[in-house]
Amino acid sequence: MDGGDPIQVEIWSDLICPWCYLGKRRFELALDRFPARERVDVRWRSFELEPRSPVEPVDLAAGLVTRFGMSADEAVERNRHMTELAAADGLAYRLDIARLGNTFEAHHLTHLAEEQGRQAEAVERLFAAYFCEGKAISDRAILVELAGELRLDREDVAAALDADRLAPEVRADEREASELGIGAVPFFVLDRRYAIAGAQPVELFLQGLERALADRQNALT
Repeated sequence: MDGGDPIQVEIWSDLICPWCYLGKRRFELALDRFPARERVDVRWRSFELEPRSPVEPVDLAAGLVTRFGMSADEAVERNRHMTELAAADGLAYRLDIARLGNTFEAHHLTHLAEEQGRQAEAVERLFAAYFCEGKAISDRAILVELAGELRLDREDVAAALDADRLAPEVRADEREASELGIGAVPFFVLDRRYAIAGAQPVELFLQGLERALADRQNALT
């Protein structure tokens, strides 16, 4: 294997999007099968599906009813279907206890973690906290608690959130998503050449990685 630059994978997602966590897991399964996985550099980019959502969390099913016009039965069925899909890829969703809320500060935390080289850990922890543990990741106290689990300094994180220190980075991600025409997530961009939209099957992610690698190798010949 040559020592060239890593394959850059940027993933736009929202931390309360069930398809985003499922897409993350499927991409990771593809990465596990990719012979050159050590050549892949993943960066998580921010996207808010509901940027005007209040910080105060609400029950997910109730939120689907009030915000998306579903009936109560449709909301329950939608959550049941998502839970089954996630389980097939090893994710134990608990959408019955999930609570919707604004995700801006949760995205801010992923950028703070990136400064410490822990962005991937932070994204996984936030997804798991929301989808599997029913934690309200719109709640700053919970974010600071999770930051401590990630070995980040809680006081520094609280101060950074209070000062909106990395808010410009979150907004820059969202602005770039708009410029790239990204209207739904998850959205995967490989080497700024190929895009994969949605929580696609593992094989499709693997094909994208193989194509990006082949392009790198062809460029060297």
